Amino acid sequence: MPHLHAAYNLARWLLRDDRSAEDAVQEAYLRAFRFFKDVRGEDVRPWLLGIVRNACHDWLRQNRHLDDQVEFDEVRDSDAIMAQADASHADPLLLLDHRDQAARVNQAIADLAPAFREVIVLRELEEMSYEDIARVAGVPVGTVMSRLSRARAMLRKSLQGERPATTATTTASPAALRERKA
Repeated sequence: MPHLHAAYNLARWLLRDDRSAEDAVQEAYLRAFRFFKDVRGEDVRPWLLGIVRNACHDWLRQNRHLDDQVEFDEVRDSDAIMAQADASHADPLLLLDHRDQAARVNQAIADLAPAFREVIVLRELEEMSYEDIARVAGVPVGTVMSRLSRARAMLRKSLQGERPATTATTTASPAALRERKA
């Protein structure tokens, strides 16, 4: 299926739950298949991610009463970081520091308000253009730029505030955020 990884990644960040994200993506693809014949001359990816976004927002509206939701924590719930490094050659302290930094970045993104979180995910993790993000979110390009600027400032402030005193200075660069894309 085209763009399935991007659809799931966006849904997972918006809903913060693997199973809910899977359900939302499935619903979004069903909607997309119904209306695919109406797409003309457009890049399908922003159109599809817009449907995923809407499916996530619908799911959130319908399920706000759920108190037993468990937040998705990529570092805790997957071994992707450890799988990237060959344990026999990697410095355990560097691996621990990398894992710790990844957890701080993930938490900082998760703490953003949904409007800011979605533009950060679409721009930095999915590497979409401002114009495509505007199409997905249904807002003007200027609003996308403003939200990105504010989201990056919030991330910077959050990550600077949580930085351990003994760790070298690090920032949430776009490359570091893309590295977290699973």
